[in-house]
Amino acid sequence: MIPARAIICLGLTQLVGWGVTFYLIGALGPAMTADLGWDAPLVYGGFSAAIVVMALVSPAAGAAVDRWGGHRVMPAGAALSAAGCALLAATHSPVLYFAAWAVLGVGMRLCLYDAAFASLARAAGPAARRSMSQITLFGGLASTVMWPVGHALAESLGWRGAALAYAALALATVPLYLALPRQRHAAAATDHGKSNTGLTRTPAERRLAGTLYAVIAMLTNFLAAGNAAHIFSLLSGLGLAAATAASVAALWGIGQFAARLGDVALGSRLHPLTLNLAVGAALPLCFLLALLSGGSLYATAAYTLLYGACNGLMTITRGTLPLALFDFRSYGALVGSLLIPSFLLTAAAPIAYAFIIEWQGAHAAMAVSATLAAIIAAAAFMLRWKFIGQANETPEADARAPGAAPARQETA
Repeated sequence: MIPARAIICLGLTQLVGWGVTFYLIGALGPAMTADLGWDAPLVYGGFSAAIVVMALVSPAAGAAVDRWGGHRVMPAGAALSAAGCALLAATHSPVLYFAAWAVLGVGMRLCLYDAAFASLARAAGPAARRSMSQITLFGGLASTVMWPVGHALAESLGWRGAALAYAALALATVPLYLALPRQRHAAAATDHGKSNTGLTRTPAERRLAGTLYAVIAMLTNFLAAGNAAHIFSLLSGLGLAAATAASVAALWGIGQFAARLGDVALGSRLHPLTLNLAVGAALPLCFLLALLSGGSLYATAAYTLLYGACNGLMTITRGTLPLALFDFRSYGALVGSLLIPSFLLTAAAPIAYAFIIEWQGAHAAMAVSATLAAIIAAAAFMLRWKFIGQANETPEADARAPGAAPARQETA
């Protein structure tokens, strides 16, 4: 088990880390655009470039955590994030600007959720699921806490001063990584009767599971990035006034945090594949609700809250599904490779949604979202049906130890 102190320290690094890197552009982007005198696509393109860099370094980053542990790799990510923020503060040219975002891209991949999940899997093996859920509670508050902090810093210090303050905050998280476990989870060929290889037993099964997992992660992140980047435009396009849209948008974070809190409070009793299917089935309903809202405040508020909840839980399953499906000993390297398409599509999502909204409006964007959500639901169904549904599952299978792979019998 992961000590409570380690979970709290790692959770705090996620709260600060997401705030000073991934959410930096949301807090400081407008001030940067005005001061630098550049077009908005150029300014926001730096963030997209950082996501592409995350994709390029993802396999190596995951393998590094597998080999050396998060207590060594993640502080390096925090230090690189600080360097990227400092470079941003000093930038006056597009070349240095994009170089700063490239450094931030490496830093983000080494210190945000995916590195944290791999670190927990290395330390606790299949029992890491609950710890993964717990640290996402902290990360889910990052935008709520750091967006106001970023705006306040930019107003008092200017965006360059705010970026330097972000660099200092990133460096301040480095000592927190000392609390991370250094040991690797030790398991024999069988761990309490469960195979270390998880639910996938053959190369063909691993390929199928990997493909379905990659599709789910890719489309989930695409939806999240596109909807988050244009949430105000989408809500306004559905018929809400600008001031009302701003208030309703806040329900996203509330839904995300509440759903993750519920998962932690329930002790992660649902098997990851079952939770993934339940959330995947709810996703299309979120966007159908928005499509049929007719400008109703209550319907659009329900869409925002429900989608925030679904997105919050899908973040957890992104970390816990590989624990159930694959050998946890290669968690970092495997997930790092499977997430490459996810990072690339995340970089493209804000641009794609901007084009759809400008071309056909908010309702078309919601229709596209509903279609992609239906694909996620289908992939989630196939994943559970193949690796649990076909087995002679016992009634207790979904209530096993967190992250544990249920017993599976081959059918004729």
